[in-house]
Amino acid sequence: MSKRGGFPGGMGGFGGMNINNLMKEAKKMQADLEKSQAELATKEFDATAGGGAISVKVSGEKVLKEIKINKEVVDPDDVEMLEDLIITCVNEALRKVDSAQAAQMGKYNIPGLM
Repeated sequence: MSKRGGFPGGMGGFGGMNINNLMKEAKKMQADLEKSQAELATKEFDATAGGGAISVKVSGEKVLKEIKINKEVVDPDDVEMLEDLIITCVNEALRKVDSAQAAQMGKYNIPGLM
C-alpha cells in the first residue's frame, strides 16, 4: 500500500492507465467509426441472379436503388420464377452490405459491440 492509503500504481483498477488518455482513445475510435460508417453509406453494392437475368443495386444504407430485368425473363405464365429471382438478387445485395459492415466493424475490437 502507498503511504497515503491509496492503491498501488495510483489508479487502482485501471492499472495506472491515465483516464484522460483512455478518453482520448475512445473519442478517436468513435470518430473513426463514424467516418467508416459514412464511407460505407456512400458505396453501392450490386448483385445478379438467374445468370444475369436480374440485377439490383443497393446503397450501403440498405436502400434499393435499381432493379434491372431482362425482357427474356418476363413470362406472364411464370411470375413466381421472376419474383423468386428478384428476392434472391435483393437478398444477395443486402448480404454484401452486411459483409462490408462486418468487415469495417472488425477493425474495432470492442468487447460486447458485436
